[in-house]
Amino acid sequence: MNRSLLELPNRPGAYRWYYADVTAGDVTAVVILMVGAVFSPRYSIAVGRGGRPTEHCAVNLALYRGGARWHWVLSEYPAASVEDGRTLRIGASSLHYAADGRVVIQVVDRTAPWGRPTEASLELTPEAPAVDEVQLVEGQPHFWQPLAPRARATLKVQGEELTGRGYHDTNRGEEPLGSGLPGWQWLRVHRRRTSEVIYRPRGSGEALHLISTSRGSSLERIAAAPALERRTAWGLNVPRSLMPGHAGLEQPRLLESSPFYARLESRLGPSHALGEVADFEKFHRPYLRWMAHFRTREGSAA
Repeated sequence: MNRSLLELPNRPGAYRWYYADVTAGDVTAVVILMVGAVFSPRYSIAVGRGGRPTEHCAVNLALYRGGARWHWVLSEYPAASVEDGRTLRIGASSLHYAADGRVVIQVVDRTAPWGRPTEASLELTPEAPAVDEVQLVEGQPHFWQPLAPRARATLKVQGEELTGRGYHDTNRGEEPLGSGLPGWQWLRVHRRRTSEVIYRPRGSGEALHLISTSRGSSLERIAAAPALERRTAWGLNVPRSLMPGHAGLEQPRLLESSPFYARLESRLGPSHALGEVADFEKFHRPYLRWMAHFRTREGSAA
C-alpha cells in the first residue's frame, strides 16, 4: 500500500475522495468517503472564507435494488482521522487497507433526510493490479488513481450477504471542482473476464481509458469520440448507451438525477455498466447549491 493514499488534504478548496462500487445480482452499491466534500453546499460556501477540507468530510452510501433506490446516506462531518496509516474514519464509518491487499469499508450512519439507522459493509479482494496516479487533464491539479479496478466483492446489508464484482479508486485535487475542471463523464463496465473504465473530463478532447484483467491493467490517454447523448428532465446531458459497441440497446436506467449530477446503470448478460455525469459549474450556482441541502444531513464527530 502507498502510505500517501491516506494523507489528507489541507488547502482550502482541495479534496480527496475514496470511491467503491459493488454489483451483486440485482443489487448495486456505491460508497464514497470524502475529505473536502465536493457535493457539500456548506464546503462550497466555506472555501471562500478559508474553510479547509478536513472540516468538511462526508460519507455517502447509495444502495439500489432492481434499478430503484433502496438506501441513501449522505452525511457531513466536521473531522476525519487516520489510524496506523491504514484506516480512515469519518463519523462511525471507516475505510481500511488490509496488509493482505483487501479493502474493507464499514458504513454506520443514518439515511438522509429522515435519519433512519443504516449499516453496510463492503469487502473487496483485488483481481487486477492498481495503476499509477494520473492527471485528469494535463496542467490541471486534479488526479485519479484506480486502486482495485476489478475485484471480488462481498456486500453485507440488512442481514443479507451478497457476492459479486467490485471496483475501487481515489480522486484528489488542489482546487475546487468547477473552477478549472468543470465536470466529467465516467463509465465503468465489468464483463466476464475484463473491466473497463472511460473517464472523460468535460471541456477536454481527451479521455482516460483503463482496461483490467487478472493478467494486468493498462491505462492510456485517448481521443474522446463524440458521445450520443440525451437530456434528462433536469436538462443534464447523459449518454444514450453505457455499453461500448452496443449503442442500439435500450437506454440506461437513471439511478440518480439532479440538475448537476446523474448516475446511470445498464446490464447486458454478465456485463454490468455504471456511469455518472457531473457538472460542477451548475452545482456552484446559489439556487442549485441550496437544493443540495435536501439530500444531506449533518452528523457529529464520532
